[in-house]
Amino acid sequence: MFSKDMFKKGILKKENLGEGLFKKDINVYRRYAWAGASFSAAMSIAFLMQQSEASYAGQVLVRDTVVINPDDVIKASLPAGQMDGLQGVETLSTLPSLPQELSHQSTLPTQPVILLVSRDIPVGVLPQEEASPLLNCDATLTAEPVAAAMVDLTLSAPCLSGERVTIHHGGLKFTEVLGLDGTLNVSVPALAEHAMFVVAFTNGDGAVARADVSSLPFYDRVAVQWMGETGLQLHALEYGASYGEDGHVWQGTPRDLTAVAAGEGGFITRLGNQDAPEPLMVEVYTFPTATAREGGQISISLEAEVSSVNCGRDISATSLELQGEADARVQDLTLAMPDCDAKGEFLVLKNLFEDLTIARK
Repeated sequence: MFSKDMFKKGILKKENLGEGLFKKDINVYRRYAWAGASFSAAMSIAFLMQQSEASYAGQVLVRDTVVINPDDVIKASLPAGQMDGLQGVETLSTLPSLPQELSHQSTLPTQPVILLVSRDIPVGVLPQEEASPLLNCDATLTAEPVAAAMVDLTLSAPCLSGERVTIHHGGLKFTEVLGLDGTLNVSVPALAEHAMFVVAFTNGDGAVARADVSSLPFYDRVAVQWMGETGLQLHALEYGASYGEDGHVWQGTPRDLTAVAAGEGGFITRLGNQDAPEPLMVEVYTFPTATAREGGQISISLEAEVSSVNCGRDISATSLELQGEADARVQDLTLAMPDCDAKGEFLVLKNLFEDLTIARK
């Protein structure tokens, strides 16, 4: 290397070395400076583009948004002239743009780059909100008369889904349970031409509906009601039929309202939900007296099977008879059941109801 003393002593002179050596050294330093600046610019732009792609992919939690416009990016350009000479460079105060390569050309984005920056610690999954209680959901009841002097009841109480409800009609009552959607559909034998139905919930809510059943005088009805598991059953023996024959109508062979369409016979309707708490149950036997095709006698009895549930105790029931235009006849009953040694046997009350007499046409 050449020292300052060598120049001072005249050993070396600037003109002897030539200006080319000094220019070459200066150009080398300038190239290092440009390379460092170019590398810094490339790393900055690559970082911005990587953050932009991650934000669009939705991989960063959104809290605050920082917008970077192209005008805010430091701009620089290569000077004119030869790449190796870098003549005309007057300042290094601005960063250069990326150099163009033969195999690849990089350009700055023309649209604003959006960075999504999270300044909060992720909090995890938020709890789900509890469902708000329904408002203005009073119980509604509709009554629609249908064939065989039956009435279709439709009860809606959205706020009381799964609740126990008691239905009152004509001196009888039975319990049902609303579905999960808060509705109930049930067909009830009418016991009055101007029939009124009342539903009552355990919380005191309720509803009322009415229906005109003009066809009721064409039918005779016998009903019995009780509470809990009593083993009580209505049995009708039509036209002298014996147990197990076609004319034996009971819960085991109840028929349905289609049996009365041609006047062939009667049917049994069972009302109430045995699984409800303290269930009130009802059975009704209906016979088309005015349209029957055949005359004769219908014998009706009330029976109770002795079981481990009802043996050795008294059971209570209420019976109701509705024949022709006469007023309904209601009786309160108390049955003393045999001891448990008689399990499997039947207690039969044959004279409780009057036989139905069907006139020949």
